[in-house]
Amino acid sequence: MSEHNRGITCRGDAVNSTDGTAAEDGAATTVVLADDHAIVRSALRSVLEAAGGFEVVAEAGDVATAIRKVLAYKPAVLMLDLGMAGASSPDAIPKFLEASPRTAIVVLTVDARPDAARAALRAGALGFVLKEAADTELIDAARAAAHGRGYLDPELGARVVIEPEPVAARADGLSERELEVLRLVALGYTNPEIADHLHLSIRTIEAHRGHLRHKLHQRSRAELCSYARDRGLVK
Repeated sequence: MSEHNRGITCRGDAVNSTDGTAAEDGAATTVVLADDHAIVRSALRSVLEAAGGFEVVAEAGDVATAIRKVLAYKPAVLMLDLGMAGASSPDAIPKFLEASPRTAIVVLTVDARPDAARAALRAGALGFVLKEAADTELIDAARAAAHGRGYLDPELGARVVIEPEPVAARADGLSERELEVLRLVALGYTNPEIADHLHLSIRTIEAHRGHLRHKLHQRSRAELCSYARDRGLVK
């Protein structure tokens, strides 16, 4: 989090614009919604419009469309579901920031793991909110991000501070998602089985395995399995 020099705000904190990312006084905060479920996008739109001060300028159901919309509209805020195909890894976040560097990204996810939050924030997201969160948290996160302030689900934020990061991730630069894939590979799961288990596409799993081979300099499944055992990732 310190990599971006961004503060984290929780409910009730005052929000002040410090870097020009917020809309001008009186102007609505523009938002792009990216989620592969139309019903979720509709619910988010309703919450934002009911709160006032927001204008949903576009919606997207996949990463490629979302990038095009962000590039076209340069919104103040992108509310991004990391469960979309092609967006399951924090690696997708820099693509949006490249398309519109001044757009603040709020991640919406069902993944409540502290390491998922760490990975998203390190990749450049300003907010991390669980989909089960109350409407007020979604609004607080969007408003904070629009003003250049970070927002982390309060309960999850406490766990991020308390729970240490996995040693293997720190030592070898692996993301938590890559560690999950590595564990499943070492346990003998096939790519389709891993994709089904993690609710990701097979193509995404193949990409993760490619990253693992590159980062760990392990070319075969046997070498990856040996590495995982040596690290204590599997028994």
